[in-house]
Amino acid sequence: MFAWIWLGLLVMFLMMEASTVALVSLWFAVGALAALLAAAFGGNIILQCALFFVVSVALLALARPVLRRYVNPKIIKTNVESVVGTVGLVTEAIDNLAPTGQVKLGGMFWSARSVSGDKIPVGTQIRVEKVEGVKVLVCPVPELSKI
Repeated sequence: MFAWIWLGLLVMFLMMEASTVALVSLWFAVGALAALLAAAFGGNIILQCALFFVVSVALLALARPVLRRYVNPKIIKTNVESVVGTVGLVTEAIDNLAPTGQVKLGGMFWSARSVSGDKIPVGTQIRVEKVEGVKVLVCPVPELSKI
C-alpha cells in the first residue's frame, strides 16, 4: 500500500517540477523514488520515510547548486545593467557642484557625475562605476604611460 502512496508522490513532484522548472521538486521526486524502491523490497515505513528525507535533503543541498550553474549558465546583462563597466568619453565637463556633465557611451549620451567629486574635463576617457536613475557615476580611466 505504501508503494502506491510513494508512486503518487513521485508523480506529483515530477508534475510540479515540470510546471515550475525551479529545480526544487525534482529532488523530492528522487527521494520519493528511493522510498518507493524501499517499499517495493519490503522495507518498513520508518525506513521509507528516512530514505525520502535523507535523499531529498542531500540532493537539494549538494546537487542543486551545481546543476543550477549548468541549467542557467549566464545571465546576460540588459539595458542599464550593461552600461556599468563600459568606457566612454566626456563630452561636457563633469562638475558635481555645478551640476553639469555628459558622457558618450556607445553612441548614446548620458548625464554624468564624478564618483570622487573631482571635476573631469572634456575629452577625458571614463569608466562607468554605477548607474543612478538617468545618471551614470564615472571615474577617469588612467592613461597608460608611453615608453
